[in-house]
Amino acid sequence: MSITTHTGPNSPANPPAVASFATRLLTLCYGGLVYLIFLGTFLYAVGFVSQYAVPKNINTGSAPSLMTALLTNLVLMSIFAVQHSGMARQGFKRLFVRLASPAIERSTYVLLTSLALILLFWQWQPMPAVVWHIDNPVFAGIATAGGAVGWLIVLYSTFLISHFELFGLTQVVSHFAGRVVEPMKFKTPGLYRLIRHPIYLGFIIAFWCTPTMTLGHLLFAAVTTAYIFVGIYLEERDLVAMFDNEYRRYREKVATLVPGIF
Repeated sequence: MSITTHTGPNSPANPPAVASFATRLLTLCYGGLVYLIFLGTFLYAVGFVSQYAVPKNINTGSAPSLMTALLTNLVLMSIFAVQHSGMARQGFKRLFVRLASPAIERSTYVLLTSLALILLFWQWQPMPAVVWHIDNPVFAGIATAGGAVGWLIVLYSTFLISHFELFGLTQVVSHFAGRVVEPMKFKTPGLYRLIRHPIYLGFIIAFWCTPTMTLGHLLFAAVTTAYIFVGIYLEERDLVAMFDNEYRRYREKVATLVPGIF
């Protein structure tokens, strides 16, 4: 489901004064740099969880005591959750645009989310005890492929709902050109006709599909999955407030994560 809302002084009904060229160029460079940081962080996240081609993944490093690792990792995930959910709320967005240009609101959100994830990758403490390990090469390959499919679902779903707007590039490019991004209408392209939250589904698949599940990986998968369900509740509350009966009807007809089941 695709949404972009514009309210307040920068809404299409109240277009802002065009900023100076230098300001618009600086905004464009900021948004472009943030997008590159996001892209690097996303690719690292794939390697971190999938344990592939990165210097430090979810299971590497010297293992501290179990309690130290548990508490450290829970704090790291809490930092991400508070930042990611808090800045996504409409109240924070309204506060932000009073203090800074609306053109950089999304980019700033993406930047701080990326920094929270980088902190998590950097300070994550391994918990190497094995919960399960798939010895059969065929089933191990299926589990690995399932994880890759999950990441592809995430990426594909972002393009269904305007990838470049989701990560702030559309806003800074339009600002540079002296335009205001037009609000998107409520729409449900592609996978959004089957489930309401394909991005979240992709993350769940990516986090849980692995041939070797360690205690640290299990903690990561379980906590992030719980956070996803909290995020769904908060996001849908905002969507009902924005679109009222249009979203209520959509929610009644379309499953949350699993078509025809949930």
